[in-house]
Amino acid sequence: MFKKLIFTIPLVALAGHILINKYEQMDHYPWTRDAQVRAHIIQITPRVTGPIIHLAVTDDSEVKKGDLLFEIDPSIYKADLEKAEAQEQQATEQLKKAKNEESRSLALSRRQPGSVPILNLNNLHIAVTTAQANLAAAKAVVHEAKLNLAFTKVIAPADGYITNLNLREGTQVVANQPTVALIDKHSFWVEGFFKETDLQNVSQGDMGVITLMMHPDQPFEGKISSIGYGISQQDGSTGNALLPTVNPNFEWIRLAQRIPVKFHFEMPQDDIQLRVGTTASVKIIKEESN
Repeated sequence: MFKKLIFTIPLVALAGHILINKYEQMDHYPWTRDAQVRAHIIQITPRVTGPIIHLAVTDDSEVKKGDLLFEIDPSIYKADLEKAEAQEQQATEQLKKAKNEESRSLALSRRQPGSVPILNLNNLHIAVTTAQANLAAAKAVVHEAKLNLAFTKVIAPADGYITNLNLREGTQVVANQPTVALIDKHSFWVEGFFKETDLQNVSQGDMGVITLMMHPDQPFEGKISSIGYGISQQDGSTGNALLPTVNPNFEWIRLAQRIPVKFHFEMPQDDIQLRVGTTASVKIIKEESN
């Protein structure tokens, strides 16, 4: 019996020490493996309608800001520009004519007062004003036509990666309908979901250690940029027959909710691939424990 105690007591003490040490680590360094890589997704939306005549990118390719992604058939928009420029020229000539007629009538009225009725002079001035307005409208149409022609070339608004590309030359794209997804290269962050009980004394600016499942041996540091102030409510939401949905639970079990915590970081070394939606684990290093 005494021999058993000699072996048992040290084992119990060791186990207790391990448990206490583990608890202290969890208290000072909250950890979760429920985290994902996120980034801003830019939906590339053409501003004009037409068939694609040139596709300059391939699926899962990297692009730079200002790179051509694809070009829409510009022929109809060139024709619209030519028509608008002709209308602008016509409006310019109409304005010249109206000004000349007003100038002649004013000159005659000065030489021979009363030779031109006041009503005619007023009408001539109104004609000049109307011609000026018509010219301004024609110039606006020309400007719009130039913009539409420029919009036939769709360019990348930011550095990033093209993904899930399903376009081909000849595909008809529609104005204001998203066609391509561009992942902003400089917007990556990791979002971890921590139990509410783990976030005591955790604040914005605390450091964290991020480990991607794709690269388990290459952890890197991040910094908490924000901690969520709310999560979606499940109980009380409207269900069938407009009745509230209430999930059953046990009174003696209180499940801790998970709060989203965002970590921003400097881009890690080139051999680490950041891909939206991939899994990560995060350990918070509380400021008070540093």
